Amino acid sequence: MTRHWIAAALVTAMAGPLAFADDDAFTLASPDLDEGGAFPDAYYADIFGCNGDNLRPDLVWSGVPSGTESFAVTMYDHDAPTGSGFWHWVVYNLPADTREIRDSLPAAAEQTVTDTGAPGYVGPCPPVGRQHRYTFRVHALSVPSLDIPDNATPGLAGFYLYANTIDTASFDMTAGPRTGD
Repeated sequence: MTRHWIAAALVTAMAGPLAFADDDAFTLASPDLDEGGAFPDAYYADIFGCNGDNLRPDLVWSGVPSGTESFAVTMYDHDAPTGSGFWHWVVYNLPADTREIRDSLPAAAEQTVTDTGAPGYVGPCPPVGRQHRYTFRVHALSVPSLDIPDNATPGLAGFYLYANTIDTASFDMTAGPRTGD
């Protein structure tokens, strides 16, 4: 009987810290979007036949891993008919004390071009009749800044990001299917 009490006490003692480990998990969320849901119409792009307002959602993150010296944030379309997906946003050199992106980016932040060839953010715009999956991801980076070439593609930027990533947090969204105009 005593052995059972000792075993129960050990299990409880070991499980206690594990029960609270998720409080410090690296997480990414948006107060504007329902994680796993569909983008509202206003967040759609205003190109490629879409008539949205190209709104960029606010993003917030917490549970930052120790050793983080900067951040990068990306938005990627897994289902774009390109053979390699489609990068909608790559922003990097976000200072280590950044915990959100709202109306504007911190002064040190830089953006690559998207797969449209233009810099900045472009909202979702799946082809007519198709639903696409999108991932927002924040990278906790081990370096204070990345020296990504000015003409870098999002794919090249991804090489720099993953070479210096401590951890990532993400959430997924969907867009479409939309109807023809």
